[in-house]
Amino acid sequence: MNSIAANRVCLWYDGEAQTAAEFYARTFPDSEVTAVHHAPADYPAGKAGDVLTVDFVVLGIPCLGLNGGPVFRHNESFSFQVATQTQEETDRYWNAIVDNGGEESACGWCKDKWGISWQITPVALTRAVTSEDAALAKRAFEAMLTMKKIDIAAIEAAVNS
Repeated sequence: MNSIAANRVCLWYDGEAQTAAEFYARTFPDSEVTAVHHAPADYPAGKAGDVLTVDFVVLGIPCLGLNGGPVFRHNESFSFQVATQTQEETDRYWNAIVDNGGEESACGWCKDKWGISWQITPVALTRAVTSEDAALAKRAFEAMLTMKKIDIAAIEAAVNS
């Protein structure tokens, strides 16, 4: 039997928890599916034998995917924030999410096909917008506001202008 984390994130899915968990495991480092559990009896969103819950890890964060049905939907009040080091890494994660049926949003946010929000945030952006130099932080912040996927070179150009 797998050990259960003392604290983990529970994400509600409409029948696709295993598919989502497998996508995250393929896409992000330090991510894996650790267990798949089937319903022991019929329940409001499924039948006995259906995948009920999936234990998985995303970027080192223990999660439980619950196939609870269509009643509850994800929204932007919860998101995974992924700190990236390079533009290539930023592009890789962003494109993996968006190209797999997701959608772009603003300021480094995107949503996967299951409705989970992701912030793909280069460390260069975080450092710039939290700088003690108020003018530098403002330039970086204003540049970010014009972007969907973050362009590190454009942030650095704004900071150095």
